[in-house]
Formats: sequence, structure tokens, C-alpha cells
Amino acid sequence: MWVIEFLTYAPLGLVLIYCVLIYNGLVRLKNNVAKSFANIEVLLKQRHAELPRLAEICKGIMTHERNLFASLAKARERVDLAQEEKDVKALGRAETEIRQAVHQVFLRAEAYPELKANENMLALQERIIALEDAIADRRELFNESVQLNNTRIGQLPDVFFARLFDFGAFEYLKFEDEAIEPIAIAGIYD
Repeated sequence: MWVIEFLTYAPLGLVLIYCVLIYNGLVRLKNNVAKSFANIEVLLKQRHAELPRLAEICKGIMTHERNLFASLAKARERVDLAQEEKDVKALGRAETEIRQAVHQVFLRAEAYPELKANENMLALQERIIALEDAIADRRELFNESVQLNNTRIGQLPDVFFARLFDFGAFEYLKFEDEAIEPIAIAGIYD
């Protein structure tokens, strides 16, 4: 008798187990899409937090070097003006300024065989490239998760469960053409 009851309810139990498996699979796909997007958000927040800081470091160093070379250029202009005017005192002062500026350039070169600005710019470029590559990788993973989700919710019998439990399709993450191009950090060369 129990065998007949078991055989009567077994197909219903198998259908129920099958329905639970479909539902759990849809939940897993939905959560993978959410997790993939959260990973992208983390990288975007890192980029937004770190790039301005790195840019400011480079800008500060480059400003100092630019001021150093600007003072050298100004001193050269004073020398030229003093020579044109045949003003010996002004020429002496201007030559002193040039010598001091050149000395500062030499000191800077001795202290930093490769100027700090170049190292910082390389570090900034490397960091930008690393973040952009990571964002591209995460975007690819996200779009793959979206594709798996969207495919599954469109297939039979999953489509019925997707509609019944309101599992929807997700949009692919696409960047505008400007966003794909290398990032230009405004203000570094201002």
C-alpha cells in the first residue's frame, strides 16, 4: 500500500524538487549579476578616490619643477634685457639668478637621477592602466553574467518561473565612446 502512495506522490515530489532547482538557479544567476556589478562599483570608487590624489601628487611635483624652469627662463630673459640695455648691475643680478637656477636644476638632477615627476607620471599612468584593465575585466564578467541570466530566463521551462517570480532581464554595461578612450587628467599641465 505504501508503495502505491509513494508512486502516486513521487512524481509530484520530483516536480517540486525540479521547480526548487530552477528557482534556486535563477536566484544564483541574479545574485551573480549583482555581485559582478558590485565589483565594478568598487573599482570605479577606487578610481574616483585614487586618481585625483595621484594627480595632485604629480601636479605638485611638476609645479615645483615648472617653477624651477620658469625661474630659469625668467632669469635668461633678464640677462637678455640687461645685455640689450647694457646694464651691468642688472646683468650681474640676472646672471646670479641664472646660476642659482642652474644650480638648483643640477641639485635636483643629482638628488633624483630620474626626476620624481617622471616617476610619478609613470606610476599614475600605470595605475590608470591597471584600474582601466580591471574595470574592463569586471565589465566583461558582468556582461557574461547578464548574458547567462538573460538567456536562462528566456528558455523553457525557466521562462515560466522567471515571469512568475519576477526575475527580469538585465542591461549590458556599455561605455560611451568617450569613456573607452584613455583618461585625460585635467589640471596636471595647467
